[in-house]
Amino acid sequence: MKNDGNPYVPYAATVEDAWYETYGERSIKTFRVVFDDKEVRENWEHFPGQCAIIGILGVGESMISISSSPTEGDFLRFSVMRMGKVTQALHQLEAGDKMTVRGPYGNNFPVDEWKGKNIITIGGGIGQAPLRPIVEYVKANKDDYGELTTIYGSRSTDDLCFRNEFENMMEDESVSCHLSIDVEEEKWPHFVGFVPTLLMEVNPSPENAIAITCGPPIMIRFVLENLKKLGFEDDQIYTTLENRMKCGIGKCGRCNAGNLYVCKDGPVFTYAKLKEVPEAFA
Repeated sequence: MKNDGNPYVPYAATVEDAWYETYGERSIKTFRVVFDDKEVRENWEHFPGQCAIIGILGVGESMISISSSPTEGDFLRFSVMRMGKVTQALHQLEAGDKMTVRGPYGNNFPVDEWKGKNIITIGGGIGQAPLRPIVEYVKANKDDYGELTTIYGSRSTDDLCFRNEFENMMEDESVSCHLSIDVEEEKWPHFVGFVPTLLMEVNPSPENAIAITCGPPIMIRFVLENLKKLGFEDDQIYTTLENRMKCGIGKCGRCNAGNLYVCKDGPVFTYAKLKEVPEAFA
């Protein structure tokens, strides 16, 4: 199946691998996906921060962040939280099963403009999925950037996404990695408390730095407040509203926040852009 440039027609793809990041009522499952058509694989191009619509024929589709960096290879990764009919069906897929992919949609984090700067990512829960491509992109091009700092937290150890990757980063001297959970657990060796509080403990310098955050709206709100307390300017702070995206091409009108349409104007925004749109953090 080729879409011949038509954004309404999906590409056929195969699940190469699938694994659970977390379990429970809102479990998160990651899929490694390859396009069936070699030409599509070779011509596909995406950048950190963009999204795709993935689905199952006869079931439906859902807009999901691309959680892989283009530096990782000719495959895509999607980390999907089980929330409704489509995501429940996606969670049934295993290696060898088929899905459809449309996209990529939206703008991206301007990683090329950030060259030479220190990069700080601040994530919570499934909000790490759109931040992961930034981390992998910077790690793959570390000579082009300054220091890389990752701050990530979840409610409990059972809710941590990409846990193995974070634990590997904590052993990597080129990355300053900081983890947290909300409530103390036995044998948890890292920070206990909310992500905005951990941010203040880490105390990153705003000098020659870019800070990017994504997570629950309440977390983002307090992270933004604390970044301002640390001295970050509005245009040094980025976030993504990818969870508001629906059709991806500005037709359904369901992604509007004030005078912004996330699929046309975003989903990546600077805080300078969003601070005048209170609806963005509702």
